[in-house]
Amino acid sequence: MKKIRKTSDTCTSTAQKDYVKSIQRKSMLIRLYQILLLIVFLTSWEISARHGIINDFIFCSPSKLLSTFLTMVRDGSLIHHIEVTLFETIIGFALVIVGSLIVATLFWWNETLSKVMEPYMVMLNALPKSALAPVLIVWLGSNKTTIIVCACSVAIFGSILNIYTGFVNVEADKIKLIKTLKGNRFQCLKLVVIPSNIPNIISIMKVNIGLCLVGVVIGEFLAAREGLGYVIIYGSQTFKMGNVLLSILILCFIAMILYLILEKTEKKLSDYF
Repeated sequence: MKKIRKTSDTCTSTAQKDYVKSIQRKSMLIRLYQILLLIVFLTSWEISARHGIINDFIFCSPSKLLSTFLTMVRDGSLIHHIEVTLFETIIGFALVIVGSLIVATLFWWNETLSKVMEPYMVMLNALPKSALAPVLIVWLGSNKTTIIVCACSVAIFGSILNIYTGFVNVEADKIKLIKTLKGNRFQCLKLVVIPSNIPNIISIMKVNIGLCLVGVVIGEFLAAREGLGYVIIYGSQTFKMGNVLLSILILCFIAMILYLILEKTEKKLSDYF
């Protein structure tokens, strides 16, 4: 009996190891394909630019972008512009998350308030935020405050609506259980509503970080003398397309890094909730 059980355990262990290895091989293969695709794209881009298939002045080339990158790194301007854009994005993102949680909690706490405000929130969420930027410049001036407010305006209304929807869709039985045990509304919020919505809030944060970055760039287009958005708009006006394309690529990289940080955070928090 012991031998049979031992053989069974060995087979299970071997099967598990084979399965893990197959998953690892598949992951490595996907990563290899991604790297090869990037190499093929960059090589095709460089060859097309050098042989006149695409306009080298408008589309630049990877070698020109590398040269522009090294030049801007040496003079310190690129690092400065990245720091400015990152700072404004993170501040705007933090304000959006904190503000959304506070307003969504107020709406959940007071049903009348939520019914009164919901149509206005939907309307503001649907409003093209780029139309607000010139108005914000007139109200607040051409400064970092305007850019941060612009970033917040892009994300906050949708964030409030999504978090509030998650709050009201919490399982009713859990709320009833807290009330049956003589719990008050604050305890329902603390013990059930917020813990149940942690995955939803993290998912909303993953969307908001990109939206805040978009809002910052929109603000920098109109109200900045520094930041990657300013580099893009200034480069397009002076026909420095290397600066424009390099800034766009760096914005893509920043968005990816910020998203991956939130994804790692989500995986760690999923062990607790």
